[in-house]
Amino acid sequence: MKRLFLDANVLFTAAHNPSGKAALVLELGARGHWQMLTSTLAVEEASRNLAVKFPSALPRLEILLHDMTVLPSVSDRACPIDLPAKDRPIFLTALRCGATHLLTGDMRHFGPFMNDAPRTSVIRITTVAAFLDE
Repeated sequence: MKRLFLDANVLFTAAHNPSGKAALVLELGARGHWQMLTSTLAVEEASRNLAVKFPSALPRLEILLHDMTVLPSVSDRACPIDLPAKDRPIFLTALRCGATHLLTGDMRHFGPFMNDAPRTSVIRITTVAAFLDE
């Protein structure tokens, strides 16, 4: 079964746009098509950004989180790929939990590693749209 690790921007987007692709990924995961995982760091970032930009979407985020496993963030080891310090815990947590995919919209930092599983310790880093096109 696919194990999807969801970055903060995916959680944010799914919560504030219930008819979008990120929300579809979470809906399909809730139906058992794949396992969904995220980290405390990603949840905190998504919550903080929603509180500023779309506070009415915060209750929806809480509902979405019921269908996934929220893991403690990992930051106590060296990162095998060159990421900014703020993004390393996302990748390291996905790596530690055995994620098959890391879904993110962060093209600036994760873009150079997209769809290059041999370089990213077998995790396929991809966007929501690209994942749905698989």
